Amino acid sequence: MANKLKKGDLVEVITGKNKGKQGKIQQVLVKDSRVLVEGVNRVKRHTKPSQKNPQGGIIEKEAPLHISNVMLVDPKTNKGGRVKIVTKGKEKLRVFKKSGSELKA
Repeated sequence: MANKLKKGDLVEVITGKNKGKQGKIQQVLVKDSRVLVEGVNRVKRHTKPSQKNPQGGIIEKEAPLHISNVMLVDPKTNKGGRVKIVTKGKEKLRVFKKSGSELKA
């Protein structure tokens, strides 16, 4: 199955504690079927002092979400929507099923 989510896409979380939150995709982890979304699913990590972080302490960062828990946001409606991939000539486009608005694939 073709991956319909790309880095930089605006997505909305559809399940879990962060339901309804929107953010841009920072990274797509293809092997694990997960995405890292900016400002969503923040977790706290207790770290020891190291060269990189000499102070140590508690660091808050984003944790990856499963791809099935996010939905691409339609620019027309500003809500999550399902997407199909359509080929126009040699160009592939992602088209929202409800509104018909297009995104580059």
